[in-house]
Amino acid sequence: MTEPEILPATQPAGGQAASGLVTLTHVIYGLHALAVVIGVASGAATVLGSFVGGLPSIIAVIINYVKRSDVRGTWLDSHFSWQIRTFWYAAAWIVAFYVLFFTVLGIPLAIVVGIAATLWVIYRVARGWLALNSGQPMPR
Repeated sequence: MTEPEILPATQPAGGQAASGLVTLTHVIYGLHALAVVIGVASGAATVLGSFVGGLPSIIAVIINYVKRSDVRGTWLDSHFSWQIRTFWYAAAWIVAFYVLFFTVLGIPLAIVVGIAATLWVIYRVARGWLALNSGQPMPR
């Protein structure tokens, strides 16, 4: 099986749509970052919940799924996959947090998991957005 060809930023599928799709990808990262900021502003314990359950990230992941076919075969496809995986892995982290939290022995571990997952989400949003700003694809 051969790897699909990844087109450079100057030649994405759809020609002129490239700058619009790059802008859209920035908007999606901005929505995810807004969800993180809302979580931080309302209390550190809610960052993960704000990221997954907040309207900005929900809108962002819906846009990811709706526009994914437009970026298929371009370097932006890796960013869309990165954003979608970040959202769904964060949702899995929340499930792990609550499973641990509702067991007496798991409360300290749940707190560690919650903090680690929050830092992981912040890292993923920042790393992806910086790579996008540099015109670099994300690892698969």
